[in-house]
Amino acid sequence: MDKRITEILDKEKNRQSNTIELIASENFASKAVMELAGSIFTNKYAEGYPNKRYYNGCEHMDEVELLAIDELKKLYNCNFANVQPHCGANANTAVFQAFLKPGDKILGMDLASGGHLSHGSKPNISGKVYTAFSYGVDENGYLDYDEINRIAERVQPKMIIAGASAYSRIIDWKKFREIADWVGAKLLVDMAHYSGLIAGGEYPNPIKYADVVTSTTHKTLRGPRGGIIIWNNSDYTKKINGAIFPGTQGGPLMHVIAAKAQCFIEANTPEFKEYCVKVKENANHMCDIFKENDIPILTDGTDSHLILIDLSSKKHSGRVIADKLEENGITVNKNGIPNDPRSFVETSGIRIGTAAETTRGHGRNWFRELAKQISELING
Repeated sequence: MDKRITEILDKEKNRQSNTIELIASENFASKAVMELAGSIFTNKYAEGYPNKRYYNGCEHMDEVELLAIDELKKLYNCNFANVQPHCGANANTAVFQAFLKPGDKILGMDLASGGHLSHGSKPNISGKVYTAFSYGVDENGYLDYDEINRIAERVQPKMIIAGASAYSRIIDWKKFREIADWVGAKLLVDMAHYSGLIAGGEYPNPIKYADVVTSTTHKTLRGPRGGIIIWNNSDYTKKINGAIFPGTQGGPLMHVIAAKAQCFIEANTPEFKEYCVKVKENANHMCDIFKENDIPILTDGTDSHLILIDLSSKKHSGRVIADKLEENGITVNKNGIPNDPRSFVETSGIRIGTAAETTRGHGRNWFRELAKQISELING
């Protein structure tokens, strides 16, 4: 290996080993997942799908992709799955292409309220190709389903997107289904942040309500960086698979698909379910300490791995606090809050997640002490 790369790799190993990781979208994959992500599967082109490849020599590619699909279907109790998306945004883009035409109306969660770029944000392809509208949260930070219904009635979207990257509470998938049915829209659920908790039975499964569900595999699911699509209606299979290949991607990343298979197998265990319970417990332990130290939390708590701290009443911005925490060996990310008085660059929030450090085996007392340290840095 080139010495320059080795030096950078060693520095990153050192950073990860000596940093407390609280970024809600990050985790620590198992040794097996990481070995597969760097395995000889990276050497093989496998355009197409199992038993329908464009290249010869793909018999073992077929085996590992079919294994990944079978484990994924078992994990979420769904009928069909595509494990080829390179990332969550690619999965969303493919679903849009499968069901929409350029200019069609979509309705997703506003980025400033906790939504994701790929749900119709103007700088993203989803906001450029389609006519995007958004819904937000109420003054307490909760989704207001009556208001979402009113927006949907006014907009008449072809597709509604449910899911978020900075919303800590339970999302009522059934309510979204009712709204989508009312206006005749398809319902896409992006469960990227919650997919691990859903697999572990600690967050509601959207598959029986959504037309299509997308996710990443590297957040609470604790796998390699990548995306997935799952669905139940056989009529959608050709559309979705065709929208991935050849619609929006070329050759699948077979080394990543192999690592995904391992990830799904790991998530199909009692140990993973126990892990998910601890992730939520640890998030709530941190919330208790923040409240004791007068640190405002959006929605006053969490139902997931995620906590969004509101700094609008504090002296320092989310950017300043995130930088200060990093100086003290704690990694979080700045985050906007609803009706943020500060700019998108500064923000008035920080987002915290408990998934990664729970993977490291930390529990109640450790997280409570950590929350005290963070509180002191914020209030100091």
